[in-house]
Amino acid sequence: MKTLTLSLAALALSAGAALADPIEGLWRTTPDDNGNYGLIQVAPCGNAFCGTLVRSFDSNGNEISSAHTGRNIIAETVNNGGGNYRGTVYAPDRDRTYNSRLVLSGNSLSVSGCVLGICRDGGTWTRQ
Repeated sequence: MKTLTLSLAALALSAGAALADPIEGLWRTTPDDNGNYGLIQVAPCGNAFCGTLVRSFDSNGNEISSAHTGRNIIAETVNNGGGNYRGTVYAPDRDRTYNSRLVLSGNSLSVSGCVLGICRDGGTWTRQ
């Protein structure tokens, strides 16, 4: 009986890991207008996904401090199926929040967004 209980517990834990959404994980952004880039940790937040800036780097790859560390760069992001996600994305270099379109393809995440008809290509982020 003890073996059965342990087996069921192990199965339940492995099933939870298998159900993780493909967007979850650590992503490296493309350089912004200043040449800086960051690492974004994407995880569930409520019924959506959020991506928090966890580290920042200058154009030479040196870690730098950022007032935006800990801030949600992506928020309110939902999986629309087929690798397509919608939500919001914050651009620290322009201090703007855009309605986002994220397209996941393997270990690449294409990021773009629009606000008041003005759109911006956020480049392609890579899974770390």
